[in-house]
Amino acid sequence: MKISTLTALVVVTSLAAASGALAQDAAAGKTSFNKCLACHAIGEGAKNKVGPVLNGLDGRKSGTIEGYSYSEANKNSGITWGKDVFLEYIKDPRAKIPGTKMIFAGIKNEKEAGDLWAYVSSFDKDGKQK
Repeated sequence: MKISTLTALVVVTSLAAASGALAQDAAAGKTSFNKCLACHAIGEGAKNKVGPVLNGLDGRKSGTIEGYSYSEANKNSGITWGKDVFLEYIKDPRAKIPGTKMIFAGIKNEKEAGDLWAYVSSFDKDGKQK
């Protein structure tokens, strides 16, 4: 009985630590998102700017935000946004989608890119944090 209790305690503690790490990643990603703010908006009331709104990016097909004028390259990329695609894209957007309108040097640092994904993917399509 003591082993079962100890095992349960280890699992609960591990889950709590993982949740705390995710929160830290999203907080760091919010800081990194400052690089994106000139062109993109996120959150409740966000509007398209030079780039489209990033609400609900996780699971969204590329080139589908209403009211934003995407490049043909972006609309026809066949991309559905998820963590792996985003991490590849954010390193060098023009390499991932040749012909994209996005002019951004990219984020080469893997931790920073992961933190940024943690933040961006925390918003649903209505701009509410999950």
